[in-house]
Amino acid sequence: MDIADWRRKIDELDRRLVEMLNERARAAQEIGKLKRNTDMPIYEPNREKIIFENVREHNGGPLPDSELHKVYERIIDVTRNIQKVEIVPEQKVTGEKTEFDLEVND
Repeated sequence: MDIADWRRKIDELDRRLVEMLNERARAAQEIGKLKRNTDMPIYEPNREKIIFENVREHNGGPLPDSELHKVYERIIDVTRNIQKVEIVPEQKVTGEKTEFDLEVND
């Protein structure tokens, strides 16, 4: 394959990644609704640890585990914000700091 072929392949992979990321976000959104109804916290460090272990276990490379971990930190951060909106809709946010405002990946 030449560079144009590889770029077309990357474009197709990007389209599939966007679909999967949005599917993952929808699942996180539904979990946010369940958390709202059961007063569960958004930030669950044990669950995040399981996610990172699962990703590491299934990583066949060439991405190093440390770099894939960074990607998933960002994915989790974004989906945590989606859950935050499910649990504390913007119109109800008073400006007070809550557990939802913690920066846990920094």
